[in-house]
Amino acid sequence: MSGKGRGLGIAAVVVGLVGLLLGLGGLVYARSAFGGSVVSSESMTPTYGPGDRAVYERIDGSEVRRGDVVVFSAPDRYGVDGLVMGRVVGVGGDRVACCTGPEADARVTINGKPLKEPYVKGGDAHGGYPASYDVRVPEGRLFLMGDNRANSRDSRAFLDDHDGTLPESAVQGRVIDDYTVPVVLGTAMILGLLLVPVGIGLGIAAVVVRRKARAMTPPPPPWAVQV
Repeated sequence: MSGKGRGLGIAAVVVGLVGLLLGLGGLVYARSAFGGSVVSSESMTPTYGPGDRAVYERIDGSEVRRGDVVVFSAPDRYGVDGLVMGRVVGVGGDRVACCTGPEADARVTINGKPLKEPYVKGGDAHGGYPASYDVRVPEGRLFLMGDNRANSRDSRAFLDDHDGTLPESAVQGRVIDDYTVPVVLGTAMILGLLLVPVGIGLGIAAVVVRRKARAMTPPPPPWAVQV
């Protein structure tokens, strides 16, 4: 019986520690690697609309690429400390210009080549403001626009400030559509929460078994002589 009690005790410690590692470790990693934000404007419709929940991975701004949707902080421009969402159209060294072709078929160009933008609402590449621009994006900065070009206060609205570009350091994260990693982390945390009480239960069972084993141990015979 005592052996069984020791086995339960060891199992309790192992299961409890694994549960804590999964639960707390998953929580700490999730908070450091990912974030979430609720979309509050129509600037990124139809890709993301008001009320949509956006999950983003925390990355350095130097890691983003053309076409990425990012969340960034620019309180000096928007007057709030909250996150703003936008699509990276130009990175350091790019020449971003608009617009070529007739108005109905106008396109943004990157380094002289028309940019394919299937995500733009209604296919309207410039949305009417400003009518044209030609920007050379400095290294370490980004040119961002919303997918709803007719209703987005983006880099085009701040052309008098660094040609509308923002420093890469303003980027807080890249919005993701593949939730595999967050789901795995969430599953690990739930499993950890389940294992902790299991470990406690095993610990209680170990104590009970040991007490029963002591109670069932027969007393020494009265004629036993200690030498």
